[in-house]
Amino acid sequence: MTITVLLADDQQLVRAGFSSLLRRDREIQVVGEASTGDEAVRTARATRPDVVLMDIRMPGVDGIEATRRIVADPGLRDCRVVILTTFETDEYVFAALAAGASGFLTKEIDPDGLRRAVRVVAAGDALLSPSVTRRVVTRFAHRPPVAAVSGGNRLAALTAREREVVRLVATGLSNEGIARELVISPLTAKTHITRAIAKLGVRDRVQLVIVAYEEGLVGRD
Repeated sequence: MTITVLLADDQQLVRAGFSSLLRRDREIQVVGEASTGDEAVRTARATRPDVVLMDIRMPGVDGIEATRRIVADPGLRDCRVVILTTFETDEYVFAALAAGASGFLTKEIDPDGLRRAVRVVAAGDALLSPSVTRRVVTRFAHRPPVAAVSGGNRLAALTAREREVVRLVATGLSNEGIARELVISPLTAKTHITRAIAKLGVRDRVQLVIVAYEEGLVGRD
């Protein structure tokens, strides 16, 4: 199965470098490049890639707004955006996640890690570097639960097992780790995650983590 990728970065040399690295994998095909945010959105609509590698600092429309437009486009519902940047700061991290990004990696990632990231996101999973994941958890752990403020409970639609799986996702466990914890198969763990994502109307595991913290499902020590 071929994974199609769009590269969006204002630096031609950066795009050329990533394109060369990705093309070493015969199952990854670079279908387009963009040097501005507007061009990234137009090219995504034209090529419908599986994954967009999006820089944050783009001329005109920045990478975060371009991500928001791609995620909101019904014709691109299967497209996943990975923010790939040198600026791993909280401001950018949370803006990117709020815009619907499925991953956040720095440009210092090694070639194998880059290709692996594309595969992970194309498979429907979310991807964050360990340092970013820690900051996401820390930030949400220090916010009051949304449910406590609004009186709502978005998790009510989940079964008890699905709630437990979402809680374990929020602690950072992989499908294999969840399977060991609950004595189920990794495929069953993935099925529970997929159902929870559908019921909650979120895009991926990153958004599940955010909901788990906002609803107070995960402890805030």
